[in-house]
Amino acid sequence: GSLGSVEFAGHVQASLFRAYAGLALGSVLGILAGLWSGVSRGAEGFFDPLVSLTYPVPKIAILPVLMAWFGLGHASKIIIIAMGCFYPTYLNAYYGARAVEKNLIWAAENMGARRSQIFWKVILPAAGPQIFTGLRIALALSFVLLFASEMIGSRSGLGFMIVASEANLRFDLMFVAILSIGMLGLVNDRLLVALRGRVLAGQAGREGDGA
Repeated sequence: GSLGSVEFAGHVQASLFRAYAGLALGSVLGILAGLWSGVSRGAEGFFDPLVSLTYPVPKIAILPVLMAWFGLGHASKIIIIAMGCFYPTYLNAYYGARAVEKNLIWAAENMGARRSQIFWKVILPAAGPQIFTGLRIALALSFVLLFASEMIGSRSGLGFMIVASEANLRFDLMFVAILSIGMLGLVNDRLLVALRGRVLAGQAGREGDGA
């Protein structure tokens, strides 16, 4: 039933939805918290101990608790993936914001720029390369956590397909599912690298125009 070729597309769709949703949620929160901590002592004081305390905890160990709360559907898996994606995006955005040259910020302030303008026009572009590094790590992590979360208490997705194929001795389908995860990870990584090139080149172009 769940291992036929018609259902394969459904498993891919379920997996991609979980990976993208978890990546988007975790990365947006991580980048915003990281940039905020990079420019605000108060935010740094709040997030830094929290991240240090929770980062070493294996995220997949929390999955049974999340499944008890949110069931076996998408929610528990998306939350696990989001939790995993938060840390690399937070840390890279934080260090990216901290590395921004103080002279740039002072110059913008002297020219009468508001704090919001400094954030969007100075800090965010300067932290851009670091932010994309965090996103690339998060993307790879999202597929690792997706795979692990779908193998435990799931009824759909490529991870579930691997477990079901093994149980039915359908090793051909098992390898198809494993290769599919690898290929999806590769394609998405290439897309992110291409996006990084365009965004950072666009920033450099705008800076060149303004010079």
